[in-house]
Amino acid sequence: MSHDDSHFTPGSMDISAHKRGYAAFLTGAKWTVIFVLGIVVFLAIFRTHN
Repeated sequence: MSHDDSHFTPGSMDISAHKRGYAAFLTGAKWTVIFVLGIVVFLAIFRTHN
């Protein structure tokens, strides 16, 4: 399975969809970490036993 890449020009590919997907992934990861840390803080405050 060989491909003829003689017509390919480096830097010419449209990667805007990839950039949007990566930005969405980072946003989701950020909010997930914030949510999990919020749960940890909540449990540390209200679920500790004396």
